[in-house]
Amino acid sequence: MIWRLKQTVRSQTPVESSVSTDFYYMTPPARNKRSIGSPSWMKRLSSIWSTENIKIVRRVIVSVVGVTILLIGIALLVLPGPAFIVIPVGLAILATEYAWARRWLKKVRRMASNVVGGRSRTAPKDSAV
Repeated sequence: MIWRLKQTVRSQTPVESSVSTDFYYMTPPARNKRSIGSPSWMKRLSSIWSTENIKIVRRVIVSVVGVTILLIGIALLVLPGPAFIVIPVGLAILATEYAWARRWLKKVRRMASNVVGGRSRTAPKDSAV
């Protein structure tokens, strides 16, 4: 703890004028000199939440949410559910941050368009049953 030395001068009366009235006393440093209204807390907060930290936190959140949805979609391949809808959604979330997810999403879109396009071509044209 760093102590600060303060000097206090009392008002001198004519009787005390011959005696030195200057005295020193030690005071501990104030624990919280900054008031809430001062901008220093904003500076500390902005230094903690710099743009680099915000980018890292955003990337972690996107990664966790995207991987979770992607894993749920993979589980839905063997469980009853819309796996072919959930997997592209997970890849789309991950594609906002990662290039590999963008490439996989393009492949999935291409495969889906081939399946849909192939299905319409293989349908019988004369279906007058």
